[in-house]
Amino acid sequence: MIFKTSVVDARYPMGSGAGSDAIHRDPVYSYAVTQLHDDSGLKGSGFAFTLGEGNDLVCKAAQFYAEKLKGKDIEELMADFGTIFNKFSNEQQFRWLGPHKGVVHLGLASVTNACYDLWAKKRGVPLWKLLIDLKPQEIINTLDLSYLEDELTKEQALDLLKENIAGKEERAKILVKGYPGYDTSIGWFNYSDEKVKENVYKAVAEGFTAVKLKVGSKNEEHDIRRSQMIREAAGDAIKIMLDANQQWTLPQALKICSQLQSINPYWIEEPTHPDDVLAHKVLAEAITPTKLALGEHVPNRIIFKNYLQSKCAGFIQVDAVRVGGVSEFITVSLLSRKYGIPVVPHVGDMGQLHQHLVLFNHIALGHEALFLEYIPHLQKHFVQPVHVEDGVYKTPNEPGSSCDLKKL
Repeated sequence: MIFKTSVVDARYPMGSGAGSDAIHRDPVYSYAVTQLHDDSGLKGSGFAFTLGEGNDLVCKAAQFYAEKLKGKDIEELMADFGTIFNKFSNEQQFRWLGPHKGVVHLGLASVTNACYDLWAKKRGVPLWKLLIDLKPQEIINTLDLSYLEDELTKEQALDLLKENIAGKEERAKILVKGYPGYDTSIGWFNYSDEKVKENVYKAVAEGFTAVKLKVGSKNEEHDIRRSQMIREAAGDAIKIMLDANQQWTLPQALKICSQLQSINPYWIEEPTHPDDVLAHKVLAEAITPTKLALGEHVPNRIIFKNYLQSKCAGFIQVDAVRVGGVSEFITVSLLSRKYGIPVVPHVGDMGQLHQHLVLFNHIALGHEALFLEYIPHLQKHFVQPVHVEDGVYKTPNEPGSSCDLKKL
């Protein structure tokens, strides 16, 4: 039984240009951390990700939700978590502040993720194993599919899970060989040309087959030059992704994305405002076959549904510490599976939680094991940091979701 809750405001200044992009020039990687204390002696840890200011507001929202879990047994809670999630996300005191977005939804993500961590620890298994061992109906019971009924009913979601049982054993071989990663830290916005080139050479030498460059400069020639530079440094065999972090208007994006196609980018990420689904549709049609990657700033399953309906998303980057947590992440993954669109998460968690979730996506849902973003900057702060070797995430085997932080 959960007998005590605590919420911690954890902030980690970056420095030296790390984490910088076209909009977030001086980020402070921060977590609103929820801890659920169980009378068995276990502690569930979960968090939502912010970039500094406002993290305390997320903590306050998380505390509101966490307090409602006191006296609950984690197994009973997770047996019908979809109902709890729906109730919390539509809390009448908070709904005006969302709904299903912003500070209150981030607070819910923190608490949701702590529930999943405690659940896995209570069963003594890593989160990926708990999830892939659940029966299809048990997974459905953890999800809130409201507002998706026009595209994904409970019955359709259940059928999708059942259909993908076939091949599950074969796909589970990835647990031995590990899940491929891509290096997103080679080309932060504030890094010099020399540092970017040096990082590319290092990433390739370390076994990464894909890297990402931050673009979105006010000077488009700067972006084009840097993109060409990274292609020359990486060679033709390496996948290169370009990330504008919502910097361009649609007219700007139409112009510069067509020019950036010259380096054959694997995707162009967040080219314009994240709420403007129709602008992304126009852009996607204009630059085909180059694909768009979307989702870092998409806060909920409904907007992801709209992106999928408009057929402009080539890759879905749902982030479990940005949407309402693991439950909503799985919901978006199911919806994406129906559409045949790969899920390549944004990792506000530095890959700690998502290394479990992509294994579930591949093994249980049949998603392609494409790759998972790798950002190493906060590794020293985690009790069980991700282990990446030869460009591959090694499978975590400790109970829980790998989200315990040191010195809280």
